[in-house]
Amino acid sequence: MKAGDRIRRVVILGGGTAGWMTAAALSRSFGRAVGVTLLESEEIGTVGVGEATIPTIHWFNDLIGLDEPAFLRATKATFKLGIEFVDWTAPGHRYFHPFGQYGATLPGVAFHHRWLKAQAEGLDVPLPALSLAAQLAAQGRFAKPAGDARSILSTLGYAYHFDAGLYAAHLRRLSEAAGVRRVEGRLRDVERNGDNGFVTALTTEAGERIEGELFIDCSGFRALLIGGSMGEAFEDWSHWLPCDRAVAVPCARVAATTPYTRSTARSAGWQWRIPLQHRTGNGYVFASRYLSDDEATATLLAHLDGEALAEPRLLRFTAGTRRRPWRGNVVAIGLSSGFLEPLESTSIHLIQSGITKLLTLFPDCDCDPALADRFNTVFARDMDGIKDFLILHYHATSGRSEPLWRHCRTMDLPETLVARAAQYRRSGRLILDSDDLFREASWLAVLNGQGIVAQGYNPLADAIDSATNRAQVRQIAEVIARAAPTLPLHDDALARAMAK
Repeated sequence: MKAGDRIRRVVILGGGTAGWMTAAALSRSFGRAVGVTLLESEEIGTVGVGEATIPTIHWFNDLIGLDEPAFLRATKATFKLGIEFVDWTAPGHRYFHPFGQYGATLPGVAFHHRWLKAQAEGLDVPLPALSLAAQLAAQGRFAKPAGDARSILSTLGYAYHFDAGLYAAHLRRLSEAAGVRRVEGRLRDVERNGDNGFVTALTTEAGERIEGELFIDCSGFRALLIGGSMGEAFEDWSHWLPCDRAVAVPCARVAATTPYTRSTARSAGWQWRIPLQHRTGNGYVFASRYLSDDEATATLLAHLDGEALAEPRLLRFTAGTRRRPWRGNVVAIGLSSGFLEPLESTSIHLIQSGITKLLTLFPDCDCDPALADRFNTVFARDMDGIKDFLILHYHATSGRSEPLWRHCRTMDLPETLVARAAQYRRSGRLILDSDDLFREASWLAVLNGQGIVAQGYNPLADAIDSATNRAQVRQIAEVIARAAPTLPLHDDALARAMAK
């Protein structure tokens, strides 16, 4: 491959979180070897509700060299230890999906099989008692993971809540300092090569022409390049995930910030609560088939912690994906590649997932179709795996009688989800692929939290003496119970982290 065949110019259509994350990653990875131009319009709003993240955010922040204290200050961020689910299984029921792991790493079989064996033999230690993250969250406390595997702190994981608009602005400052050129304007025309269909240039309404060899579509739901120009179809998943709207509104902070996101089931969907330093983010994700916009707005406003700080904003969407988010020399990243509601805070992860795969498979000017095929295959696995995990939440309910929940309880499920849940019920095994985003602790939290109980466990656990096993499981719960109250309150830990 001659040096002249290298991609020298990348054009990103759209700003927001997806556009500026992509710009930051490319400029940090390539330096000045690749010119990056981003076209966005101040007139076009961004969705901007993806304010909660999962621990994979650390990979991205490390990639772009983000300074954590500066990031926390700039984005009004708080720490996040997991997600609390309220009224999902049944009204009045709560469970917690913690980051990190349950128990501790012990020799032999996976820890949760030790717990299942101990339970079967009469030990009454509930699953949340074996998660330091869950216990810290319940007490409003926070600590970062420790590197020493002998410390119970090594079992923790954490992510952030942040203001998505401030995050995009922070990344924009870093990107422009690294040489990214921003063009203000709306897209008017897309030029394409008549021989191979590749996009060659974008023209703004003001007449500026932006040439490139690789184009990244971060135009959100409009999908102007991947859908509009390249004609890649959208695969609708609303038969599994019927919520198609959200109404969002920030409210005033009225108490100490909680180190977790809360998801509360409502009659036709669910409400999010995301605590930030300066406000609390709230939204009601709902199915318009079962609830009007006005009813959803009224429900949301009636369940805020404090005074609303803006007018409620309505968003419309369809759950689904594009099976080929990379076509020709166009790569869709963010909402243009597909949409999954923010029930498990995966929106920003899916942006960085696309970025990671693009960097790993970064093409030359010919955009080798084999690279695109690989990108599309592994990204589809990400989407399908998250889709199944979200469907599990909707399907595995028992105490809700509203039409949406009746539909979800009785709907046909993806075969992959049916097989996974059945295997767990039978044997306690969590059948995961090496590249699945959600690992054992996540599936364990939701399966158990929503009433899917394992009837068995891995026979390897029987190689462990029963009394010894019960004593070890109980001991870990006791270590966690002693450790949690000694750790700092979340707001104190946050203040110390920002002061560095």
